[in-house]
Amino acid sequence: QLQASGGGFVQAGGSLRLSCAASGRTFSSYYMGWFRQAPGKEREFVAVINWSGRSTNYADSVKGRFTISRDNAKNTAYLQMNSLKPEDTAVYYCAAKYGTWGTLHDLDYWGQGTQVTVSS
Repeated sequence: QLQASGGGFVQAGGSLRLSCAASGRTFSSYYMGWFRQAPGKEREFVAVINWSGRSTNYADSVKGRFTISRDNAKNTAYLQMNSLKPEDTAVYYCAAKYGTWGTLHDLDYWGQGTQVTVSS
């Protein structure tokens, strides 16, 4: 019910915008967020946005470079990634949880992941 897209190959310093399209229900009451997983590493939190879009939180590693947003009319969340670095290379997953946010293991929905590769 979550479809992530927008990944690709980009040079360091470039930008990408990921999209997470929700279907099957209205996600306007859900917190939506992004995680990423690099090869050989654990999945880590990237960013989260509350149901109204007025509150956001970011991992320290992406603060000032990434921006999460949402359009409830389109049932879609976005992750604008600027000033990309090789260490941002990972599979990016979107996730959603009703009414609040949670940890990696208690979220309600996950997208399938989209690959982001940043070359040096």
